[in-house]
Amino acid sequence: MIFSAAKTLTSIITVALITCAFAHALCSVDVVIVKGRVAHAPSIAKVRVQLVYAKDMAGESGEATIENGTFSIPIEFLTQSRRPVVNGILEKCNRRPRTVIVTLVESDGDHEYDRVSLDFAKDFKMADPSAYTLRSELVLNRSH
Repeated sequence: MIFSAAKTLTSIITVALITCAFAHALCSVDVVIVKGRVAHAPSIAKVRVQLVYAKDMAGESGEATIENGTFSIPIEFLTQSRRPVVNGILEKCNRRPRTVIVTLVESDGDHEYDRVSLDFAKDFKMADPSAYTLRSELVLNRSH
C-alpha cells in the first residue's frame, strides 16, 4: 500500500515538473511601441515602422495614419531566437530587433517624405517586462 502511494505521488510530481518545464519554455511576445509627431504633416500621409533583425532580416511591420500631428504604432514580435530541441526544451528567447525604421510616406506609398533609422539597443527602453518604448521624442518632418 505504501509503495503504491509513493509511486502515485512520484507520478504526480513528475507530471507537475514536466508541465512547469513546458510552461516556462514558451517564449514571450513583446511589443515595440513607436510614438511620435510629424512637423508640417501632409494632409494625406501615414507612418510605417519596420523591425530589422540580425543579418538585415526584415521582420514585423506596421503602419498608422497621422491624427492631429501624432502617431502611435505598436508592433508585436516573438522573442524566440532558437527553435526548441524537443517540445520546448533548450529554447532561446532573446530575439530582439537591431534596427527600427520609421518612414513618413504619402498614403498611396509612392512618395517618401522622411525616414529615420533607430538603433534598438540605444534608442529604446523597456517600459514593462514585455514592452519597449522610445527613450526620447521622435519627430518626423515633411520638409526633408
